[in-house]
Amino acid sequence: MSSAQAGLIIIGDEILYGSRRDRHFDHVRETLRPIGWQLTWVSILPDEEDALIAQLSRTLAAQQPVFCFGGIGATPDDVTRRCAALAAGVELHAHAGALAEIEARFGAAAYPHRVKMADLPVGSRLIPNPINRVPGFSLRRHHFFPGFPEMAWPMLEWVLQHEYRAELEPLQELSLKVFDVGESELVELMERLIDRHPGVKLFSLPHLGRGRHIELGFRGRRGVEQAMADLTAGLRQAGLTFEAP
Repeated sequence: MSSAQAGLIIIGDEILYGSRRDRHFDHVRETLRPIGWQLTWVSILPDEEDALIAQLSRTLAAQQPVFCFGGIGATPDDVTRRCAALAAGVELHAHAGALAEIEARFGAAAYPHRVKMADLPVGSRLIPNPINRVPGFSLRRHHFFPGFPEMAWPMLEWVLQHEYRAELEPLQELSLKVFDVGESELVELMERLIDRHPGVKLFSLPHLGRGRHIELGFRGRRGVEQAMADLTAGLRQAGLTFEAP
């Protein structure tokens, strides 16, 4: 199935030590699901330069979209901006657009500390912040947001709409229930369907207990209907009982 595979980085000692509970994982997963994106890995990292640089050095070298939450504030423990620059092999510089937003929001109170949030890796693209105007930033296919969900989640929506608009085709999912059969008895049929329809993703979900059945179906952007037609034909040929859920 043609889909984007994205990564997630959550940054903050407070998450690892348990003083705050992460909310980003569930939200990002549920935001990506309807548009057919798959969250393939998650890292929760401390506010430590060595750990962040090592992670970002690996993932910045890849082409996969990565969403990063936390550590872009103005206090000494906010090291994400510096680590992103070091991992990318570029300098930090005062981004003119970010500086203008921060000065417009805070005026003289932007100095001497808040302006540090305008120091971004060279080549960064700004992510507008609708709450307090302090922007996040994108570097290659990495997107850096504040840790506060109220700010970060609208910024995530903006990134998806503006940086990945062409990839946001609707995802379709169709399935049916197959009764009185084990998954092992359907393996050969599933293998044939996977070979015949490589552009969609087959899924098989057994349900035990009363009304024992297997939910069998496909998800994808194109070709789901034809794959389902071949599935129903194969089930009929095998003499199995099934119905749409």
